[in-house]
Amino acid sequence: METIRGLLWKPTPEEQKRKCNTLVRQNVRKLDRDIASLKTTEQKTKNLIIQANRRAQRTPSMAKQANQEVRIFARELIRVRKQNGRLATSKAQLNSVQMQVNEAFSVRRIEGSIRASTGIMKDVNSLVRLPELTGTMRELSAELTKAGIIEEMVGDTLPDDELLEGEDDEAEEEVDKVLTEILKDKLPTSKVNADQLPSQPVQEDEDEEDQAEVLAQMRGRLEALKN
Repeated sequence: METIRGLLWKPTPEEQKRKCNTLVRQNVRKLDRDIASLKTTEQKTKNLIIQANRRAQRTPSMAKQANQEVRIFARELIRVRKQNGRLATSKAQLNSVQMQVNEAFSVRRIEGSIRASTGIMKDVNSLVRLPELTGTMRELSAELTKAGIIEEMVGDTLPDDELLEGEDDEAEEEVDKVLTEILKDKLPTSKVNADQLPSQPVQEDEDEEDQAEVLAQMRGRLEALKN
């Protein structure tokens, strides 16, 4: 009997609205956590750039390797910032979806009917294809389909190579721009004293294995966010 009652039960418009808003808020909170994590990674990467540049200035025998590390960390920083920008855009889209969904339910309450929204469909389709949001966005799209706000389920997740297109080989000009921003024109080839570098909190110099381990950990965290 309970099974039959469950099959016949149909949520009210208000219940559908609450469910949709709950799913949107879950996604927003997840994006907030991911953005905060990327901000922490960004600051750590800046510090690693400063440390490597100082080593290049202090120890001529290590200059070549340290200069290479500087550029490697700069490329990582570029990737982190691009990922952060993508998540910030997704959060804005989510907030837009929430406003449009609430508006659609308000129109339904006034007019007694609801019309499928191509605008919401476009935003949801874009968001569900992001690896960070695929799971809960699929659930949201199903609820919106049941409510009649969108007409069909959304597409598949974007392939990683499409998401990250153009990010594997950042232009050297972009790397130079990042280094200029962080080192204040004191690029690795400059002949400057260590005390002339910008004052930022840095840790003690680490050995080569520690640097490689930190870089691997940063890449792992970034890949985890992408997946």
